[in-house]
Amino acid sequence: MRSAEEIGLLREKDGRITGRVSSGLIHEAKARTGIESDTDLIAFALANIALEDNFGEVFRALEGTVDPDLDLEF
Repeated sequence: MRSAEEIGLLREKDGRITGRVSSGLIHEAKARTGIESDTDLIAFALANIALEDNFGEVFRALEGTVDPDLDLEF
């Protein structure tokens, strides 16, 4: 959330989102995050998606690109 705040994603609360989801999903998400407010939980989830670094995708894309002459010390 700090990163989202720093780049300005949390400045204005001018959007609205509604939907129906499982109460069990909400309960587990709140339990795992420690977040109590539905609004804060939604903001946290959206920030995680917005700030995703795509590590897995990038890692897979780099497969086989390490120079075979690179000394890995083993």
